[in-house]
Amino acid sequence: MSSTAFVEGGVYTRRVVPFVAGDGRSLNLVNIRSSERMPDKGPVILVHGAGVRASIYQAPVETDIVDALIASGYDVWLENWRASIDFEANLWTLDQAALFDHPAAVRTIIAETGAETVKAVIHCQGSTSFTMSAVAGLLPQVSVIVSNAVSLHPVVPRWSSFKLNRMLPLVKLMTQYLNPHWGIEAPTLAAKLITLMVNLTHHECGNPVCKQVSFTYGSGFPALWRHENLDDETHEWIKSEFGAVPLRFFEQIVRCTSRGNLVSVEGFPELPEDFASFEPRTEARFAFLAGEKNLCFLPESQVKSHEYFSRWRPGYHALHLLPDYGHLDVFMGKNAARDIFPLIIHELERQ
Repeated sequence: MSSTAFVEGGVYTRRVVPFVAGDGRSLNLVNIRSSERMPDKGPVILVHGAGVRASIYQAPVETDIVDALIASGYDVWLENWRASIDFEANLWTLDQAALFDHPAAVRTIIAETGAETVKAVIHCQGSTSFTMSAVAGLLPQVSVIVSNAVSLHPVVPRWSSFKLNRMLPLVKLMTQYLNPHWGIEAPTLAAKLITLMVNLTHHECGNPVCKQVSFTYGSGFPALWRHENLDDETHEWIKSEFGAVPLRFFEQIVRCTSRGNLVSVEGFPELPEDFASFEPRTEARFAFLAGEKNLCFLPESQVKSHEYFSRWRPGYHALHLLPDYGHLDVFMGKNAARDIFPLIIHELERQ
């Protein structure tokens, strides 16, 4: 299905392209192009994090990352993988996304565009699972990967580690999911109890979803962005952009942080058990981004991954630490178009 959208900076054509994941799950890509000029730099796939959806890259700022990429000549493809809140909640793992979702999404883009290669901008658990795909050799068509926040080596703050190891088993007795939208609507007793606990401990702002996001995903007040980096409209907009995330995913993160790098949990023969135990099976050049104020995954996460990839190909990959930015404000910050997007585009184009 396709539609025409009038947006800041021009007229865009928005097309939803369904694809089938390797295990038969129905997913989709959102292709956004300028109606006034054809893209001349090829396709770029944007992969969202956990418990959100593809639209997280289109915050109501003057210029979002989609605008910036289209203005630079890219053919933009937003992937809604199985963690997207546009789909029914499911007990997904990073293994499933790595093996079934991302390779199928990239193949679909290749088939739709006729391009030989695809570039990627990946964030959070879209980044970890996409990195798993690349390292396992499942994305040979991907030439450049710009990864934000975390990739191969998840390192979390001390309080997050305590929550993952001590509080997660208790929460699992009540529910299989956490959902930041419970701050607005808590439909079950478990949701009401968790919301009460969040309201008693989080006083950083009056946005109930913002507070739930901080409880769910990090250690800060707030955890996924710095309030001073968001304008009021974006801070209000996030109320509709977060949904259910399975505790099964957090259990995998516990195993990964304990090991010090990504590990698989499903036993799929196509995926290694330990993703940092061999030379990455990809020719893609990585650019690792890390907000220095990130309170979800510490900047050390990307530093470690850059060191690991550079061990195999010195001088090939890049690392950028971003002062005064956290986790998701790298994409939705009111000044990200000035501070961050030119860097992303530079890394996509750097030879």
